[in-house]
Amino acid sequence: MARDWTDLFTLDEAVLARVGGGDQEPERRGRFFRRLRQNLKKTRDALGAELTQTLFDTLDDETWERLEEALIMADVGAGATAKIVGRLEQEATSGGTTDPQALQERLIELLAEAARPHGEPTIDLRHGPTVIMVCGVNGTGKTTSIGKLASTLATQLGQKVVLGAADTFRAAAVEQLQIWGERANVEVVTGPPGTDPGSVAFEAVRIGREIGADVVIVDTAGRLHTQLPLMEELAKVRRVIDKQFPGAPHEILLTVDSTTGQNGLRQAKEFSQAAPVTGIVLTKLDGSAKGGIAIAIAQELGIPVKLIGIGEGLEDLRPFDATDFATALIRAEDDAPAG
Repeated sequence: MARDWTDLFTLDEAVLARVGGGDQEPERRGRFFRRLRQNLKKTRDALGAELTQTLFDTLDDETWERLEEALIMADVGAGATAKIVGRLEQEATSGGTTDPQALQERLIELLAEAARPHGEPTIDLRHGPTVIMVCGVNGTGKTTSIGKLASTLATQLGQKVVLGAADTFRAAAVEQLQIWGERANVEVVTGPPGTDPGSVAFEAVRIGREIGADVVIVDTAGRLHTQLPLMEELAKVRRVIDKQFPGAPHEILLTVDSTTGQNGLRQAKEFSQAAPVTGIVLTKLDGSAKGGIAIAIAQELGIPVKLIGIGEGLEDLRPFDATDFATALIRAEDDAPAG
């Protein structure tokens, strides 16, 4: 079964009992999976004829070379591709199954396994409040993702949320966050244009603690991973949050635009050096030919993808399900989600 919001978030038992999974969740998951598969069509098209059902009809060196080329083309990454193909080849040639359909299913299993480096990732919401800092390059959908996440937490899970508009260099980001705050009926902490981002983050966490919020989400200024002063500022914001609430932020999420391919991997490396990134929000999977980047990041950096975005609508942000993702990456037919 595809992952639900209550699979992503670790909640108090009382909260979990109150919200459950929701009667509409299976329907939402089904719709999301179908759209994900449709949106990954460009990735499958980029794989060309390499992953057709006839690929495994003849198992020889050319078969495995074609599979490697196809996965690298989808931005799965050379290292991850070598491991996955090597394992599949070993299993097929050491007395294991040679049935083409079974090998395709096993490929999906291996891709899913590679996409979750430490098991199914979760976000613990029991810190009272849990502080989530979100960072990323401009244009990756950072502020929109924060708004959608805040709305889901407040409306579906009954969480009291505070947003910190610490992207003080871009007025549009503050306005955008305020609009989302009004929609979800959550408090948004702001400062005058040009205010020190750390002070806004500090105040957001202070207010969150004062009013008994469950979650505080801090937006940070978009920056390129090559801009050293801004990356240093990101580390400073993290230290300021820790001073207000020792041990926070409890989660540092990085938004990565899936259309950037391997550049997204480089961004993740640089950001994780400035702040210990705990999860990836993979956005813009609504027409990308670079979908395999989720697996490359998980394998090369050990950072799990926790959320995935496939469009502009509120329901277009969902917990990342590795099995659904791998299935949508490889198989085009109109299947229901696993489970």
